[in-house]
Amino acid sequence: MFYWLLKFVLLGPFIHLYNRPTVEGVENIPADGPAIMAGNHLSFADWLFAPLLSPRRINYLAKAEYFNTPGFKGRLQKFFFSGTGQYPIDRSGASAAEDALNAARKLLDEGRLVGLYPEGTRSPDGRLYKGKTGMARLALETGVPVIPVAVIGTDQVSPPGPFKWRRRKVTLKFGAPIDFTRYEGLAGNRFVERAVTDEVMYELMRLTGQEYVDVYAHSLKGVPSGSKPEGAKAEPTPRRIPDTAAS
Repeated sequence: MFYWLLKFVLLGPFIHLYNRPTVEGVENIPADGPAIMAGNHLSFADWLFAPLLSPRRINYLAKAEYFNTPGFKGRLQKFFFSGTGQYPIDRSGASAAEDALNAARKLLDEGRLVGLYPEGTRSPDGRLYKGKTGMARLALETGVPVIPVAVIGTDQVSPPGPFKWRRRKVTLKFGAPIDFTRYEGLAGNRFVERAVTDEVMYELMRLTGQEYVDVYAHSLKGVPSGSKPEGAKAEPTPRRIPDTAAS
């Protein structure tokens, strides 16, 4: 109930009037059934624009601290994140990555749309970074399609640092669903998982127009702003899958 109130009465109308977002490819979202919504990650605002412009609720995995902070502020925070369809996960333990995948599997088993960011963290400079293979593993294990979700301009609306919300235009593009059932039974094969990940990242690069960098974004934490990471490439290069992988 609160989700629809937020979307159509509280936050949604403000964002539509203030930022005037445009959306493309809504027809690519299935009317029902599960799918992985794989997006580029520019800003904190990404997970607000995508659900508000989607005809179906998108469930994102959010850190547990948003749900268990004590006090009045914590209760408000929990109410907001729960109401917007976020799902809590503990990211502090050694099994955090596996716990996140298990939570996503549960949501997909319920027929939901699950939003993931293959880059793992926000882009430090507006470029598109190498995707992690957890999303590919999930797609291969569940057999659900992957829908690329490209956001453009959210880093201008709410840039990194202290919270700001600027009047900048945002474009959202839902790409065509990608079916990876041709790799059925190959979950866990690192060559296949890398190829699947790179295919999704290529689509995101094509939809957003971002420059692609073939290193993980988290590896740049602490690197001075403006410095160019090693390994930059013009586009993702899918790894060749050995013939033995399909046997």
